[in-house]
Amino acid sequence: MQQKWWRGAILFAATALVAVTACGSETQDAKSTASTKAAGRVRIRSTSSAGLTTTTTTTTAPPTTVPPPPPTTSAPPPASPAGNQSGRVAVPAEGRAADTSRPTQVIGNGTPGSCTSEAVVATVAQGGVITFDCGPNPVTITMKATAKIRNDTGPEIVLDGGGRVTLSGGGQRRILYMNTCDKAQVWTTSTCDDQDHPRLTVQNLTFVDGNSTGDLTEGGGGGAIFVRGGRLKVVGSRFQRNRCDATGPDLGGAAIRVLSQSQGRPVYIVDSTFGGAPGQGGSCSNGGALSSIGVSWEIINSVFSHNDAVGVGANPAKGGTPGGGSGAAIYADGNRFTIRIAGTRIEDNHAKEGGGAVFFVSNDRSGTMTIESSTLRRNPSDGFGTPGFPGIFFLGAADPTVIGSTIG
Repeated sequence: MQQKWWRGAILFAATALVAVTACGSETQDAKSTASTKAAGRVRIRSTSSAGLTTTTTTTTAPPTTVPPPPPTTSAPPPASPAGNQSGRVAVPAEGRAADTSRPTQVIGNGTPGSCTSEAVVATVAQGGVITFDCGPNPVTITMKATAKIRNDTGPEIVLDGGGRVTLSGGGQRRILYMNTCDKAQVWTTSTCDDQDHPRLTVQNLTFVDGNSTGDLTEGGGGGAIFVRGGRLKVVGSRFQRNRCDATGPDLGGAAIRVLSQSQGRPVYIVDSTFGGAPGQGGSCSNGGALSSIGVSWEIINSVFSHNDAVGVGANPAKGGTPGGGSGAAIYADGNRFTIRIAGTRIEDNHAKEGGGAVFFVSNDRSGTMTIESSTLRRNPSDGFGTPGFPGIFFLGAADPTVIGSTIG
């Protein structure tokens, strides 16, 4: 009897110890185990045939020291800068980004939810120097209506996304519109097609899924941005998956359509990307990226790739066709105008008719084009081109001037 009582006492004490360990010391055990592993000791539990639980500690070799992983953050890595990072062409003063250190209008109050389509539309209508405060992370604003510039604001109008704002047309609408000859946006001069204001600068923004299909105002085109009159400058921006009508002999500009710039001054496209990767390019009857009539361009340190001119029948349209299909990256028509392509890559664009890279037609043969420090390659044209200039269809004062560039 005495021996049984002794064994029972031991079993009772062991059971109580296990219960206390299981119920009251689980967290402490975990902490202790972690600390002993760090010190090179391992605790091993075993249960004897008599039901007793014992713990032994053995010493092991110190583990190899591994540096802790860097702290994680919810912010995604910053996107690579837009434009051609290998481009080294100097940008003229009037083509550089505007100073937005003292904005006159700010969209948002520091949270993504405060940056809405309604806020963009209302603020753009007020004009001025506009920036965004949508929080520290990238944000996409899907536009429920096209933002329209009023011609009696400005004269300088700047829209700066700080590299973190994407404006989306949701595949349903144009994103941004400026037209000095549109009375609904206020007529401010008697020569609406040649006035020096508003002067619009778009910088550090991304425009995606704009679509002007079916809107044939002023001839149509301009899936992301349409501009007539005043001045336009685009700096450090991206344009992806924008669209306009798939047929038509002279409409175009899946990303940008421009008409009637003041005094024939050029549109500046600087450090910007149009397409940039398979599936990201623009698509339109003509001008999968840019389109214009009678407008000059300075295109500097930029990238055009994977854009398509999808119309059929060229311009003027061949009998029995709807017309279009030229200038997969750039479509330029009119009389006296110039195009300068400098420090720029134009690659992997496709035209169903002519000008897989550039379609340039100066009707009175007074226009000129210069290509310098640039690369134009793999821009097929299914229809026609200018011999000796792959990817280009050119009718102008003389052959394009090519300086330090590759065309193939």
